[in-house]
Amino acid sequence: MLKLMYITKHPEIAQIAEEAGVDWIFVDMEFIGKDCRQGGLDTVQNHHTVEDVATVKAAVCSAKVLVRVNPIHEIFPNYLSSKEEIDTVIKVGADIIMLPYFKTIEEVEVFIKYVDNRAKTCLLVETPEAAYLLEKIVEVPGIDIGLNDMHLAMKMKFMFQLLYDGSVDKWARVIKSKGIMFGFGGVASLDGGAIPGRMILKEHYRLGSQMVIVSRSFCNADKIGDLGEIQTIFRKGIQDIRMLETECQSQSDDYFENNRIVTNKIIEEFVKAI
Repeated sequence: MLKLMYITKHPEIAQIAEEAGVDWIFVDMEFIGKDCRQGGLDTVQNHHTVEDVATVKAAVCSAKVLVRVNPIHEIFPNYLSSKEEIDTVIKVGADIIMLPYFKTIEEVEVFIKYVDNRAKTCLLVETPEAAYLLEKIVEVPGIDIGLNDMHLAMKMKFMFQLLYDGSVDKWARVIKSKGIMFGFGGVASLDGGAIPGRMILKEHYRLGSQMVIVSRSFCNADKIGDLGEIQTIFRKGIQDIRMLETECQSQSDDYFENNRIVTNKIIEEFVKAI
């Protein structure tokens, strides 16, 4: 089964997500350079804090807390250095730490050194430079890899264009050759999203992905004031995902190839209409 992630800083939402079967609660502290990279686009820009990490960690029992820190940096006005940031989130309970927007092996090495085996590490490959170095990156021991937001750096209109053009297939082959866990993109409810969630979920299984973000299209908790409604959405939605996963585990290659063809056609039509 896929590791399901949900981004939130709210302990009550984290508890609802965990109870429904979400595996990792995602606390997103990245903000350095993010406004510039994603300005004007409908992307998640959270700027959660160390206090949010501590609050979420205290709220959950079995779910792991994944923290996306900032790109490697030494000096930033009125903010911790990378080493201090990583030390602090580990101290308050981060189980998995994600490094975003890196471009060099040296940045990866610094990140691994700073974490120092005190938490699991995940690298977010979202720059052309990182993609170019992927065969070297997969030699780094003890990492997981996320393939999100690469479309922004490549000036694409839509995140799933990288499925359509075969890039995710190519990168997945490199990552899987080393037995490394990886994931990409986000998944909406099975019948929701610009590309129906059920089609994207089947692509995860075709490619051998092992983790995915449950997206805002699945449940935008910030716009729903009723915790009971949020709980209903999560219970039903996660149950539906798990049922489809069970179906996927017994299907033939033709099942996934047919889905790939239809998914690519929808992606192509969606991009043309943007």
